[in-house]
Amino acid sequence: MTAEEPPIDPVLERVKTGIEAFDDLVMGGLPRGRTTVVGGTPGSGKTVFATQFLAHGITDRDEPGVFVTFEEPPSDIEVNMASFGWDIAGWRKDNKLAFVDASPRERDEVVIGNFDLSGLLARVLHAAQTAKAKRIVLDSITQLFDHFVADPTAVRRELLRIASTLKREGLTILMTAERNSEYGEISRHRIEEFVADNVVILRNALDRERRRRTIEVLKMRGSRHVEGEVPITLVEEKGIVAVPLSSLRLEQQSSMKRVTSGNVELDAMTSGGFFRDSVTLVSGATGTGKTLLVTNFLAGGVEAGERALLVGFEESRGQLFRNAQGWGVDFETMEAEGKLKVVCLYPEAQSLPDHLLMIRELVEEFKPDRIAIDSLSALERVAPETGFREFLISLTSFIKKREIAGLCTATDKSLVGGTSASEQHISTLTDSIILLRYIQKADMMHRGLMVLKMRGSEHDKQIRRFTIDSQGMHLGHAVSAPDVFGGGAIAETSSDE
Repeated sequence: MTAEEPPIDPVLERVKTGIEAFDDLVMGGLPRGRTTVVGGTPGSGKTVFATQFLAHGITDRDEPGVFVTFEEPPSDIEVNMASFGWDIAGWRKDNKLAFVDASPRERDEVVIGNFDLSGLLARVLHAAQTAKAKRIVLDSITQLFDHFVADPTAVRRELLRIASTLKREGLTILMTAERNSEYGEISRHRIEEFVADNVVILRNALDRERRRRTIEVLKMRGSRHVEGEVPITLVEEKGIVAVPLSSLRLEQQSSMKRVTSGNVELDAMTSGGFFRDSVTLVSGATGTGKTLLVTNFLAGGVEAGERALLVGFEESRGQLFRNAQGWGVDFETMEAEGKLKVVCLYPEAQSLPDHLLMIRELVEEFKPDRIAIDSLSALERVAPETGFREFLISLTSFIKKREIAGLCTATDKSLVGGTSASEQHISTLTDSIILLRYIQKADMMHRGLMVLKMRGSEHDKQIRRFTIDSQGMHLGHAVSAPDVFGGGAIAETSSDE
């Protein structure tokens, strides 16, 4: 251990970054009085991360900060960060935030002597003492190496001296650094090996013609942290928001209260309805009645005095309202009375993390007792496999923790059944699965329904024929053995869990 390195404390004091959910990944925040390097390719959000770190200290912790900029002048940073709701000009006026402008136009004032950054260090210390700063950002130190290409070793030495001095002043330091690729070396000039106690990586990788932002805590000296990439997104008036999956805890309560599916016969098949805090998957080919079950589910909740939320990704509001009217359900009146909220948009309109945040905000605002997502298969089109499963884990965990009854639909590609990709991903995350299939009997096609799974409850294991008319769905008798369900011979099914 060198003289500059602090001892590893048994319990490190934490500095919250203000990045929603990220602090959970690092066990409460970044260690106080240490240096964190945030690496990323251009456009990955490094300056946003750094500014948010300072903004949270100023607004929520009464901790002034210093922003040392090597790249953009302070005026540009003020303009670029305004959309996130950060009053940088006001903080500067109130002496809560001090800028040290070392951008290229002032580079000749930064360096004193041959690769000696003593002048810069003096300015930084003066700014920190004047503002009584607790946090400091250096953005982006890669610019120093790009400018002094003749002697990168000297720049590393000077950066180490600056970091050591600032740490002795009790400042928590955050440095940003450029990367050449999303999964290459941590930083372009390997500075993390010399100055970093902690390393955080921001990525903005292109996958299937869409960008996917993630954050990874690569190193936390003397501290535990959650490993692996976590999805993030940039949100107006907030900044970076993380969606941590591996740190989610299975701590929600299990309710024994039953809620109606909206169909009396289906309630009988499920021993009285779905559990209050359960998530149900309805899987079936196009035209088998998935949206009808969604409509019954929502209408049943409203009739029982509950508030219901529908988020649609396949059909417009007009189509959903017309379909519901055709089954004797008046969505328009329900919404006018404040008992129902319907939100529809294209899956391609935003990323999966943004869709998730939208759903969370709708729940916070409308406070529904039940929610339906129609359909998951549409969302699957806009994300890689890993991102889609991450979305499903976060969505189902959020619904269950809020003790909201949830119902999601997924579309099979085959008309006679099979397993959809959506079903494969969500089957282990849901409490109940209802299969809707076309049934072939001789030269006729019928529809069939089966409760494949219902966690913690007895349920009817028969395959039931059903019909659809202007009054909705009507379940009939069980399918006999010679019939065909899902394109194959009927087999005896046992699915208690």
